[in-house]
Amino acid sequence: MATPDPNLLDVERGLVIAPAGCGKTQLIARALQEHTSPRPILVLTHTNSGVAALRDRLDKANVVGSAYRISTIDGWAIRLISTFPARAGHDPNIIEGGRPNYRAIRDAASALLQAGHINDVIAASYSRLLVDEYQDCSTRQHAIICHASAILPTCVVGDPVQAIFGFGDDPLASWDDDVCSHFSVAGELAHPWRWANAGADELGYWLLEARKRLLAKEPIDLTTAPAAVVWTKLDGSQNDYAKLLKAGRVKAPSGTGSVLIIGESTSPASQQKYASETPGAVTVEAVDLRDLVTFAGQLDLAAPRALRTIAEFAEKIMTNVGAADLVKRVEVVTRGSGRKEPSAVERSAVAFQNDRSHRNVLDLLVEINKEAGVRVYRPAVLRSCFRALELCCGPDVIEFYDAAVRIREQGRFVGRSLPRRAVGSTLLLKGLEAEVAVILDADSLNARNLYVAMTRGSKQLVVCGRNSSLSPKW
Repeated sequence: MATPDPNLLDVERGLVIAPAGCGKTQLIARALQEHTSPRPILVLTHTNSGVAALRDRLDKANVVGSAYRISTIDGWAIRLISTFPARAGHDPNIIEGGRPNYRAIRDAASALLQAGHINDVIAASYSRLLVDEYQDCSTRQHAIICHASAILPTCVVGDPVQAIFGFGDDPLASWDDDVCSHFSVAGELAHPWRWANAGADELGYWLLEARKRLLAKEPIDLTTAPAAVVWTKLDGSQNDYAKLLKAGRVKAPSGTGSVLIIGESTSPASQQKYASETPGAVTVEAVDLRDLVTFAGQLDLAAPRALRTIAEFAEKIMTNVGAADLVKRVEVVTRGSGRKEPSAVERSAVAFQNDRSHRNVLDLLVEINKEAGVRVYRPAVLRSCFRALELCCGPDVIEFYDAAVRIREQGRFVGRSLPRRAVGSTLLLKGLEAEVAVILDADSLNARNLYVAMTRGSKQLVVCGRNSSLSPKW
C-alpha cells in the first residue's frame, strides 16, 4: 500500500524529499488551501522568476492570497535588515550599491534572527514557514532558515538530486551534513504525477527508478527503458551533428505540445547555433541578457560603424540577416549607384544613416524582423531590445544602456513562458516541463544535471550519446 503524502501543516521542523514531477507544488498548494490561521504562511524560494512561477501555480489552484506571503530568501533577508537597521547593524551600502552584496546581506539577516530581538515580530507576522527548492540553498541561506525555524514551525521541501545551482563564494549547503542534520525527514513523495497525468506512468516510474540508481551510483541502461525513451547513438563521426538536428525535430505526441532541447550547459553559443538551425526552435535566455546589454553599451549612434553594430546584433538573434552584405548594399544605395530598388530593410538602414536616432534603430530592427526568410530564434532578446529602445524614444531622457539594464531587471521578476520548441541548458530549463525532452549530449552531464534533463518531458525522452549505459559522475 502506498504511503500517503505528508501534510506540510503537521510538520513542526522537518524535510520533505520531492523528486521531480511528484506533486511538490500541489503539496504546497494543498497546505495553503487548508490553512486557517489568521496569520499567513511565509513561503520562500530562490529566484524572482521562481516566485512568479509559484504564485501563478497557486493562483491556478485557487489559493487565496491572504493565506500566504511569498518571497525569495534573499528578498526576505533584505526586508528584515531594512526594517530593523539598528538591530541588524549592517552597512547600508550592501543593499544600496549598484549590485547588492548578498553574502553580507545573508550574514546580517542570519545574525539578526539568531540574536532573537525580533522573534516576537516574526511570530506575530507569520504562522509557519515553508521553503521550496531547498536543495538550492547556500550555506548562508541555510543559516537564515535554521534561525527562523527556532521561531516558526518550518518545513523545507527539496531534492538533493536536483541541486544544480551554485553561489560562488557561498557554496550550497551540504544535504547530509547541513540540511538533514537540522531538518529530520518527514516524508518522501513517490508518485510520478507529471507522467501519470500525461498517461505515461511507465516512463514516470522508470525515471524514479533511474533516480534511485543515480543515488546508488549504478548505471542506467537505456536499452531496457520503456518505449517512451529513445536512444540516438552517437559515434564521434561527422554525422553526429546531423543526428542531433534530427533528434531536435521530434514532434510532440499530442501534436500541439512542447519540446525542450537540453544543450551544452557551458556553451550558450552552441545552443544558439542549434536553435538557428532547427525549424521553429528558440533559445531560453539567461536572465542577465548579456548580449542585449553588451549591444546597448557598444552602440554609439554617432560612430561610423553604428550601422554595422546594429546589423551584427540582428545577425546574432535572427537567421538570414547577412550583416556584412547589408552594410555594403547600403553604401551602394547611398551613392546612388545601385541598379535595383532598395528593399524595405535597406531603406530603413539608409534612414538610420541619415538620422542617427534610437527610433530609427528600432525601425530598422523591425524591418529586418519582417523580411522574408528571416526567423527570430532568440525572441526574448529581441523583445527586450524593442522595449529598451521604446523607453529611449519616450518622454523621459534615458540612455540605451540604462534602458536595457532596466528591462533586464524587470525581467527577473517574470516567470518563464514555455515556447513550442525551446533550446537551453539544464540551469535555464529546470522548472519547465514539456511533452518531450531531448538531451543532446548525455555523456557530458553529471548525475544531477542528467536527472534534471531526463525529467523535463512528460511523455517522451530522447537521449543522444555514445553509450546506452549512463554512468554519470557526481
